[in-house]
Amino acid sequence: HLFVNAPPTLSVADIMKIVKGNTGRRLKQEFFPTVSMQVWTRSYFVSTAGDVSNATIQRYVEQQKTRGG
Repeated sequence: HLFVNAPPTLSVADIMKIVKGNTGRRLKQEFFPTVSMQVWTRSYFVSTAGDVSNATIQRYVEQQKTRGG
């Protein structure tokens, strides 16, 4: 799970491109430097929070760690 608060000038696709590009590059450099591979697929799931507070979302994400999510 990621909890992202971003400016409205960035699209969801742009944010995911940044996240997946940076994390994929770092993972490959650290763990698979000699292997030619793609770390992430192009798919992702996004949902809005609506009228829920940031604290509620953060608590939900933290609880997912203990539930194997």
